[in-house]
Amino acid sequence: RARALGFGEGTSIYHNSYVYGDVRLGKYTWIGPFTILDGTGGGLTIGDHCSISAGVQIYTHDSVAWAVSGGKEPYPHAPVRIGDYTYIGPHVVISRGVTLRPGTVVGANSFVNASFPPGAKIAGSPTRRID
Repeated sequence: RARALGFGEGTSIYHNSYVYGDVRLGKYTWIGPFTILDGTGGGLTIGDHCSISAGVQIYTHDSVAWAVSGGKEPYPHAPVRIGDYTYIGPHVVISRGVTLRPGTVVGANSFVNASFPPGAKIAGSPTRRID
């Protein structure tokens, strides 16, 4: 399936994962089951040798402003970038505009709404550095 989606060599994705919009994956990356990869809001890029665990949801847009304005405000959009050698634990949600640089580790059940430097260990809701 990864090959059919145009993902990098050696990358794999479960059949029950959802992929929307402009989603690009590097080489030897693993996408676990029950994931959502949403590139409809400006693109989603995931690097080489990454592990995206079960239940991870990555979004490049949100509907908060639209909902609370009664549909008068537009959906905000921003790309998401996940650097090489990054591990994202189970059931993590990553919001629009986030960049995780190479070597980042994200703890399970975290909500990521900010960007972090290379090699950061982050967890929580919202995430914060724990290293």
